[in-house]
Amino acid sequence: MPGQQEVRWSQLKVGVLVIVALCALIALIFLMSNSTGGFWTTRLTLRSYFENSAGLKEGAPVTLEGVTVGNVSGIRIIPSRKPTPVEVTMRINKKYEAGIREDSKTSLTTQGVLGDTLVDIDMKFAKGGPVQNGAELATTETPNFEDVIQASQGTIQQLDTILTKVNALADDLTSGKGSIGLLINDPTLYNKAVLTVNQLQSLIDGITNGKGSVGKLLNDDTMYNRLNDMLAKADHITTELDEGKGSAGKLLKDDTLYNELKDTTHNLNQITAAINSGQGSLGMLTKDPKMAAKISDTIGKLDDMLTQIDSGQGSLGALLKDRQLYDHADKVMTDTSDLIVAIRKDPKKYLTFHVKSF
Repeated sequence: MPGQQEVRWSQLKVGVLVIVALCALIALIFLMSNSTGGFWTTRLTLRSYFENSAGLKEGAPVTLEGVTVGNVSGIRIIPSRKPTPVEVTMRINKKYEAGIREDSKTSLTTQGVLGDTLVDIDMKFAKGGPVQNGAELATTETPNFEDVIQASQGTIQQLDTILTKVNALADDLTSGKGSIGLLINDPTLYNKAVLTVNQLQSLIDGITNGKGSVGKLLNDDTMYNRLNDMLAKADHITTELDEGKGSAGKLLKDDTLYNELKDTTHNLNQITAAINSGQGSLGMLTKDPKMAAKISDTIGKLDDMLTQIDSGQGSLGALLKDRQLYDHADKVMTDTSDLIVAIRKDPKKYLTFHVKSF
């Protein structure tokens, strides 16, 4: 049996081991709490109210612009406080008190995509004074992962419907249904396309070789030379016009024609103004009702006279309509012509002068 001294020595070793383990545990706790300022550091208590805790747990870290400054000390629900019944109590290291403003805002975020939920304090737009112990910070609600999934349910359903329709359309195309299906599966269309391409290639070859009107237009220098000559002539004509040569050049460059045209226009304006004012014969003709009545009466009389002449009345009418008068006049003119001819042949026979003295 071991002696009493050995038992005491064993108990002493166990006691020392327990004390060392306790010291190590205390040091570990101290190191773990060092991120928030140390185990015995003075803390600042703040509160925020959220609609949903989003899986936030007590002891979760509290960050300020990404830097851990404390942790969550309590979470509870206050039913009378709606629509934000979830109260989150935070304990912040006292040394960060000056950096947190009273109008800073808190939000619930996650560490990564699927990490734990934490509280983040945002002071980008904060301009107030330093926060006081026990103060309430406003919150900024951010959608959590579940909210995003719920909001995307409708989009997913619509996407599923679209994919179903796309699959049905792909099946129809594969089976050769519809115009596009025939376009994809019908070899006749392929053969026609090949034939069309071959014809186009033949046409291009013909044009390249100078066949046809288009080929000659592209390959024959005669057309180019004619076009070049025509452009040269056009340039020569333009140069002469610019120099004032020829009728067209004088028309463009000579001020005399412009002045004459201006004077003519001025005179026409004066004549038109005089006519409009009733001056002169034309003015009286257009403005004087008496003159218009006289002209109308004269035209009426001329019309009556022409009507009588056309009906054979009067001397002119008989002259135009009576055949006997025409024949008699014609006979008189013929006899007169014969008499003139006879006088020219033997003037002594017809022209005898007798001189008598008294």
